[in-house]
Amino acid sequence: MVQNYLPVLLFILVGLAVGVLPPLLGRLLAPSRPDPEKNSPYECGFEAFEDARMRFDVRYYLVAILFILFDLEIAFLFPWAVVLKEIGMFGFVAMLIFLGILTVGFVYEWLKGALEWE
Repeated sequence: MVQNYLPVLLFILVGLAVGVLPPLLGRLLAPSRPDPEKNSPYECGFEAFEDARMRFDVRYYLVAILFILFDLEIAFLFPWAVVLKEIGMFGFVAMLIFLGILTVGFVYEWLKGALEWE
């Protein structure tokens, strides 16, 4: 009966070791030399501000959405490349159309200046 649960117990122990040991070793062995620059908050490419409800440029969100869009393109390319021989010329042309549409969108965004950061 215990032999049935041994792999589960081993999995739990290894998971705990991987989750607990590296931070513990880092805290024990790493040098601690804090300074104001290291302790200052930094996020999203600009300095932290006082009010959490302060408005900032919407282009940050636009760049993030564009990154996700073109990152998902890669997620479609890998499975397509694996089965390219099976899907033949039809699959090749379909992927070229897909990539063409994405390229047109990318060029449009580029020309509109959506990728420029001031």
